[in-house]
Amino acid sequence: MNFIAISACFGFFGVILGAFGAHGLNDILSPELMTVYHTGVLYHLIHTVALLGFGIIYRHYAGAQWPGWCFSAGIIVFSGSLYLLAITGIKLLGAITPIGGLLFLCGWLGLFLDSCRHYKK
Repeated sequence: MNFIAISACFGFFGVILGAFGAHGLNDILSPELMTVYHTGVLYHLIHTVALLGFGIIYRHYAGAQWPGWCFSAGIIVFSGSLYLLAITGIKLLGAITPIGGLLFLCGWLGLFLDSCRHYKK
């Protein structure tokens, strides 16, 4: 799987969504909901960079794929639920966000475990 290409797509959309929030939603959303939206963008872009790093490592060491899929799903679930919550105001969407956080944690744990497996001496 080409996680570098996937991270490029996530990065592209992260920048678009960040700009949309700053320029298109700033006058529409309350400060509280703008904070929610910005949190989604922040985690989206941070984990896009993590996915890029994973993609580079995966290309050279071909370990497990699941950390990359966890980062990808985490971006969609965590950030996506925050984007939707901010735009729609439906508070129930906040209940989905922790699932995305768990996916991020699984991605980081997988990256750690895979790195330990490949760098044993």
